[in-house]
Amino acid sequence: MTDERSAPPVLAVVGPTATGKTALAVALAQRLGGEVINADSMQLYRGMDIGTAKPDLAERGGVPHHLLDLWQVREPASVAEYRQQARGEIDRLRAAGTVPVLVGGSGLYVRAVLDELEFPGTDPAVRTRLEDELAEVGAAELHARLADLDPAAAAAVLPTNGRRIVRALEVIELTGGPFRARLPAPQPHYPAHVVGLDREPAELDERIAVRVNRMWAAGFVAEVEALAADGLRDGPTASRALGYAQVLAQFDGNLTPEEARERTVSTTRRFVRRQRSWFRRDPAVSWFDAARPDLVDAVGAKIAARTIES
Repeated sequence: MTDERSAPPVLAVVGPTATGKTALAVALAQRLGGEVINADSMQLYRGMDIGTAKPDLAERGGVPHHLLDLWQVREPASVAEYRQQARGEIDRLRAAGTVPVLVGGSGLYVRAVLDELEFPGTDPAVRTRLEDELAEVGAAELHARLADLDPAAAAAVLPTNGRRIVRALEVIELTGGPFRARLPAPQPHYPAHVVGLDREPAELDERIAVRVNRMWAAGFVAEVEALAADGLRDGPTASRALGYAQVLAQFDGNLTPEEARERTVSTTRRFVRRQRSWFRRDPAVSWFDAARPDLVDAVGAKIAARTIES
């Protein structure tokens, strides 16, 4: 067993969707003898494979992957539950002297694992009351209330995202403080090297369009149909996932098939810009152009240099 002083640091690969994080994480894990831990919130759901670009066995390159297919699509996401399981895997790997490679574009999930971040609790009575209000008056009215109480939180939450609006209002009511103030300055939980991948915006926009076309060609609509039969519509988190929400709207007759595909592209592009904004605020991230031909060597050299420095 390895003690904490000699245990390997965590390597995290982060950045916007469609930059190539999975391929880099696998290559680095192969080079360093590491194992991959998923930090993509939607890849935690069983059956959500095509639409989340979940790596298949070939793409995993013989590297063990952990925390894929954790939840059923009816279940709400829980960052606290994810953190507990991810840290359990990381602790096990580090104790064995194996490099944990945390990879994903879900910024809050990554931060919850790497940093000391406390999550406010929940109160079933408060949550139920707010959810009843949401059903009665709609997300827009609750979002307006949130804007009065915490303008910064309202600016970060889409007016249509009823689940996050309810959570923000719940935290404000339970803590008496602003919702976004519950995310303090990072205090590291693990020694970590955080690698950020990005691409030129025009190039990434094109990669997103290509990815969505490939999703449809690979049978994405059939995947959503099967998940709908398994309760996808009842899932407060999974039903809102990129692409899945648009195809469900197609099934309901609110979008044509072509509109569902186009809306998936445009919504994903907007999401990428929010991801970029989130990760760029973190000074701990070392950024790399994902298009550079020597990417794996360059990242490997950076990791080695930082390891020597520390």
